[in-house]
Amino acid sequence: MTTISPVGTDLSAGHADDSPEAAAIARVIRHFDLIDEGDMASMVSLFAPDPVYHRPGHDPFLGRSGILHFYTRLRPIRSGRHALETAVAHGRNVAVHGSFRGVLHDGSPVDLRFSDFFVVDEEGAFLRRDTFFFAPH
Repeated sequence: MTTISPVGTDLSAGHADDSPEAAAIARVIRHFDLIDEGDMASMVSLFAPDPVYHRPGHDPFLGRSGILHFYTRLRPIRSGRHALETAVAHGRNVAVHGSFRGVLHDGSPVDLRFSDFFVVDEEGAFLRRDTFFFAPH
């Protein structure tokens, strides 16, 4: 198991580990960077040809085209930045948790905590992503 968990540090910097787990964590970090940069085509290319993305409030998004449709047509966020605080990989599974700050399309601010779980294939492409948001009661 590879764990990278120093809160407040750059999770992508200074890790010489070339294990499959470290590569999967690096790919997940790249995934969030591409979203924040608005490069949805490159972000979707990190997924296997037939992935599934589970996100609260939606039916599963199927295939790269379904994920791209969400990010280019349905996502309520105009812009913002993910801050990953913890990344843990075990075998073909990666879990991350962090926060997001940004702006919705209507101009209102958004500030939330999230966790994501990824399953990767033999080449490191994402087969599945499950997103969860912190929702206080």
